Amino acid sequence: MKKRVFSGIQPAGRLHIGNYFGAIRQWVAMQKDSDCFYCVVDLHAFTVPQKPLELSTAIRETTGLLLAAGIDPALSTLFVQSDVSAHAELAWILDCITPVGWLRRMTQFKDKAEEEKENASTGLFNYPVLMASDILLYETDLVPVGEDQVQHLELTRDIAQRFNSLYGQTFKLPESRLPDAGARVMGLDDPAKKMSKSDEHPGHAIYLLDTPDEIRGKIARATTDSLREVRFDDSRPGITNLLGIYELFTQLPRPQIEARFEGKGYMDFKKELADVIVNGLQPLQSRYRELAEDPVYIESVLAEGASRAQPVAAKMLDEVKRRIGMGYNTPENVDAEALADTE
Repeated sequence: MKKRVFSGIQPAGRLHIGNYFGAIRQWVAMQKDSDCFYCVVDLHAFTVPQKPLELSTAIRETTGLLLAAGIDPALSTLFVQSDVSAHAELAWILDCITPVGWLRRMTQFKDKAEEEKENASTGLFNYPVLMASDILLYETDLVPVGEDQVQHLELTRDIAQRFNSLYGQTFKLPESRLPDAGARVMGLDDPAKKMSKSDEHPGHAIYLLDTPDEIRGKIARATTDSLREVRFDDSRPGITNLLGIYELFTQLPRPQIEARFEGKGYMDFKKELADVIVNGLQPLQSRYRELAEDPVYIESVLAEGASRAQPVAAKMLDEVKRRIGMGYNTPENVDAEALADTE
């Protein structure tokens, strides 16, 4: 049987090349041999304030970009998280068995909240539990994640094991699938930081819908160093990051890339890098524009995806409710083993 895959992406912020190489490209490849559920996780976006019209627009743009990148509705189930209410219902049940101490150890909350921990939303604190709900609802085998999400997946496994020990075997324990080596793209303005949708600095990221002029301008201003040699060198993170982007777009081996720019300076390299990115994004952008002209199609994909996800999620939620005795008034409807475990 095919492995079940689940992954989600927030609609808040514009998608960039780091999202593409770190996640979306892997999603496209996995759908050929796996049973894939891909989710636009709008409930996660609400952990920080959102403007309603902008969020609605972003959900459709994100969906269009996923389709343009190669997500095939005939092969994968693509839907919006809030269209399947089981995600929120299961999250509350899992909240009630998840120790606060486990959540306090989550480094992403510490990083995102920084000095505003007392003002950060409860939703941001509970974000990993909602993520666990997303994954566990679909009896997921594999979860493609970046390095920064590995801790959250480990928490998902811990929560699943805790529920299983309390109420009997219910959830599968999902495994992580990390992106290909080298798929981690750093910021153009600060190569020590991962390229991020939440960073609003104009020169930080190459967005999937950037124009050729925007791309060329950002690459021209991208951080390098005072040297001239164009080669991979971990002690020179700026030029190495740009060379890594060139490598991702061209798929050329590193020795061949270095030989190509031997004796050339940063100006020549940046000009060619910008051309490579512009040409590499052109098919995706062209396909996206076609899709954007037919919003009815995008809506139909999301509606069909929700209709396919709903019964799968409902089946698991019903099993969870049966296990814990929720909504069942007669003893014969409640799992006897689960009752014995909780007495």
